[in-house]
Amino acid sequence: MKILVTGAAGFIGSNLVETLLHRGFIVIGLDNFDHFYDPKIKRANIAWFVKNPNFRLVESDILNSDSLDQLFSDEKPDLVIHLAARAGVRPSIEDPKLYQRVNIEGTLNVLECMKKYSIKKLIMASSSSVYGNNKKTPYAEADVVDFAISPYAATKKACEVIAHTYFHLYGIETFCLRFFTVYGPRQRPEMAIHQFTRRIQENKPITLFGDGSSLRDYTYIDDIVNGIVECIGHLKGFEIINLGESQTTSLIDLVRIIESEMDIKATIQWLPMQPGDVQKTFADITKAEKMIGYRPQIKIEEGIALFIKWFRTLEI
Repeated sequence: MKILVTGAAGFIGSNLVETLLHRGFIVIGLDNFDHFYDPKIKRANIAWFVKNPNFRLVESDILNSDSLDQLFSDEKPDLVIHLAARAGVRPSIEDPKLYQRVNIEGTLNVLECMKKYSIKKLIMASSSSVYGNNKKTPYAEADVVDFAISPYAATKKACEVIAHTYFHLYGIETFCLRFFTVYGPRQRPEMAIHQFTRRIQENKPITLFGDGSSLRDYTYIDDIVNGIVECIGHLKGFEIINLGESQTTSLIDLVRIIESEMDIKATIQWLPMQPGDVQKTFADITKAEKMIGYRPQIKIEEGIALFIKWFRTLEI
């Protein structure tokens, strides 16, 4: 099977591509190596497999419709795993038009190519941010998600709706996967766990927003990747599926776990809660368990230890 992965050099994408190659798939990786963070980091992400004979890297952009059309014409993949997106809640508040273009228009470009070349299988990254500040927890796929509190969340909800339209009209079978706070090796440097670890290591203060009680369903990258791969064999119809750990950890407890693993005390600067930030994320994974056999394995303490082990290899 030939799989096109968009966003292939990013955090989730590079981990996924590595696993797909190990499992014998042919992978076409698309990435634009933008400057949201240092492109050298993305180059390092794919260094492990860029010369694999079953992998082809295409440096282009999902907003470049002509280049995307040529890629689909040349490769005609059996399946598309669409991870490319502009990420981050707070940056989306600063530049909502950019998020609309990349996330919504870019996804439309992918779907249009799939329609044109009769490619009928799509796995697409969504986000737990679509749940906003829903009072009911844990969050289930059938919950109402009409009250986004950031442009990023709004674009992810819009992409789910558009994908359903293309399933209804053109038979493109799609799983939209709502990821819950993914962390682990190759995590982007501005994300909380990576940023906290780096600053604690450098004896610099870390900034916590709110009172430390906000809760996140932290999900280790290997569990997310395994969930995506399990979807390949079950992809039928249109489904929205949560992929999370289904356990919550408070912000302050997360810091304490990192401190304990590093054996370094953090210096904390406290600031008010930021616009767009949700108080809690918590995944109901019942549907994923039943539909794709999803079973997350890595608890937060083990996952943080594995992340810090990887982080320390960057210091050598």
